[in-house]
Amino acid sequence: MTPILEVNDLVKRYPDVTAVDGISFAIEPGICFGLLGPNGAGKTTTIEIAEGIITPTSGEILYKGIPRAKGFYEEIGIQFQSTSLLDFLTVRESLETFRNLYKTPMALQTLVEFCQLEDILDKRHDRISGGQRQRLLIAIALVNNPELLFLDEPTTGLDPQARRHLWGIVETIKSEGKTIILTTHYMEEAQHLCNNIAIIDQGKIIKEGTTEQLLQEDCCEMSVRIPSQAIPDALDRFMETLRNNGGVERWASRQDVLDVTTRDINSLMDSLRKQGIDLTNIRVRSKNLEDIFLELTGRQLRD
Repeated sequence: MTPILEVNDLVKRYPDVTAVDGISFAIEPGICFGLLGPNGAGKTTTIEIAEGIITPTSGEILYKGIPRAKGFYEEIGIQFQSTSLLDFLTVRESLETFRNLYKTPMALQTLVEFCQLEDILDKRHDRISGGQRQRLLIAIALVNNPELLFLDEPTTGLDPQARRHLWGIVETIKSEGKTIILTTHYMEEAQHLCNNIAIIDQGKIIKEGTTEQLLQEDCCEMSVRIPSQAIPDALDRFMETLRNNGGVERWASRQDVLDVTTRDINSLMDSLRKQGIDLTNIRVRSKNLEDIFLELTGRQLRD
């Protein structure tokens, strides 16, 4: 199957920095592709080049196997990180304004039902909640019934309830066979919505694959948190026993808890029981996409 979008050896240089440094990836039709990275990693620049907003220094963008032509812009939808709408318009008027820009727009009622806007159609867009506004912006991105949809951090700043609500809309969009390119800083969101993921840092892709592949390759370790008060012995002696009999690979003592990492959770639990540890308040967690992201990109805060 021909990818709907191919990015080949993409480079974008500015006078003082190389923002994108030889990135390549291909996106199959009908999936949600996540492009993840810390601040300043180059993901927004990559997305804006793919959208045709800025020009690359070098490299190639193919849409359905050929260089982008005029029809490309009729077949994509974009929700930007920040969008200014015309003042004083209602939600209905905003949708109609954007629908009038296209020859064959999606029916208004379809847009309204798709993005669950029925209750706010006659409200001014500057007087609706953050979650409602994001739903409106997705509806605007869908007015031309695009085959390829770019969603750039669509849930930033939303409360958990509004974020989950928006996830449902994205899943509905996927069920219609549309292709989505998603950027997000929420790893749980990417893990929930994306079929394929590329992690970018310092202008390069450092990890790529299906979401399942990334989790299977990197998440065979289990993290176990033990309350310090539950440990009956000296910490060094206790840890020596766990390393020998519990398969512990790494450990860290912090505040009132002990965090250990193992690839053999059964042996670890057996060892804890034999040492008389009460398992009631022990927390066991599998590594997730956020753990992978932090291990690949580092834990130091970036501006």
